[in-house]
Amino acid sequence: MTAQFHHVPVLAEPTIAGLEIVAGGVYLDCTVGGGGHSALILQAAENVSLVGIDRDEMAIAAASDTLKDYADRVSFWRGNFCEYQPSSDLKFDGILADLGVSSTQFDVAERGFSFRESGDLDMRMDNRQTLTAAEIINHYKEVELADIFFKLGEERLSRRIARQIVEKRPFKTTLELANAISACVPSSYRHGRIHPATRTFQALRIAVNRELESLEKWLAIAPNWLKTSGKIAVITFHSLEDRIVKHTFREDDRLQVLTKKVIIATDEETRANPRARSAKLRIAQRIDVSV
Repeated sequence: MTAQFHHVPVLAEPTIAGLEIVAGGVYLDCTVGGGGHSALILQAAENVSLVGIDRDEMAIAAASDTLKDYADRVSFWRGNFCEYQPSSDLKFDGILADLGVSSTQFDVAERGFSFRESGDLDMRMDNRQTLTAAEIINHYKEVELADIFFKLGEERLSRRIARQIVEKRPFKTTLELANAISACVPSSYRHGRIHPATRTFQALRIAVNRELESLEKWLAIAPNWLKTSGKIAVITFHSLEDRIVKHTFREDDRLQVLTKKVIIATDEETRANPRARSAKLRIAQRIDVSV
């Protein structure tokens, strides 16, 4: 499984430049994934050390392999980044969070993230948790489902889709669910720019993993982990996340926003890596609030 975990780091150049990696610095990658961004951080200056966090055991295993040449300067912590607690004497020169789902999580059908292949309705980033997409789909009330699809997926047909799901359940696989969604939407919707199940699956993934709650909690505590002048960089992939990061950075007295305008991928990067198309990067700097 480790060899399959592949996550091309998006917005790599502006991210590394924005973090301004310093020799001997200590960095925190809160979503280490396959280790792509972490490797670039470790290569950017001499004697850099790094802590890598991820909820996904596959990611930790893959990153350990990717970063094996830096093993003496890298440590890992498995869990939700909002639950991480660094030792009181540890402050970071830079913190990164890339909130995108890796291509591997989509490609491994049994993880249940993709509607293109048949897999269990799982969607857990951490398989130690009990809540799965199947639990939500097969047991939540129709109004609760519609609320999830509308708020977390920005799905305008949320009520229609929720009604179809309740009428047709139980569902066992991702393809069964995706086909049911496709069957209940207008033909114009089925032949649109994106698959008609895209927003519903996004909403389910966010709900299963409590992604927005985790992000808000993490943003409230992460600036405390930074040294004065340390940088925090966050890469988001949909408007719900970006809105939270944008407003939190702006309103946090501990931070000075460095990206007055959000950074997006170049046309060249988007052609090489279509996943980068929706990526947005925001960076802020810890300021000394004692003066």
